[in-house]
Amino acid sequence: MNPAPRLLRLNINGQCHTRAVAPAITLLDYLREELGLTGSKRGCDLGECGCCAVLVDGQPMLSCLLPAADLEASAITTIEGIGCGNTLHPLQEAMIEHGAIQCGYCTPAMVVNGVALFEREPHPDEHAMQTAIAATTCRCTGYNAIRNAYRAVAAGGETR
Repeated sequence: MNPAPRLLRLNINGQCHTRAVAPAITLLDYLREELGLTGSKRGCDLGECGCCAVLVDGQPMLSCLLPAADLEASAITTIEGIGCGNTLHPLQEAMIEHGAIQCGYCTPAMVVNGVALFEREPHPDEHAMQTAIAATTCRCTGYNAIRNAYRAVAAGGETR
């Protein structure tokens, strides 16, 4: 017997969403299936590929491993919440400019992890950028283009 649905309220991309959901629903399932926010990708469902990364209170987290019910007091930012209206985040612009989009499957997580990095450190060193990039598996193996996009933002130091 499945447990009864529970009323869940989450702050996602600055908006409060309330839905009755199964108590064990993951944040990734909540985002994709309940809210139609499909930017966070379902990859391995094991927390290994990193494609489902979102920001929880500004920190990159793997949404496939997080029970949504544990996040009621948290601010969650998905790739849909990065940027401002029709204005892209500088890292999104750099990813396009440097051809770092490729198949696009890892791109949302690469941007989410980069945004968290540049919020903490506007001019990160190579090790910090490599650590942020390594959190997500790029199936196209296009890491050079992604690194170049990160370097462009780090050189500019402008994150908003």
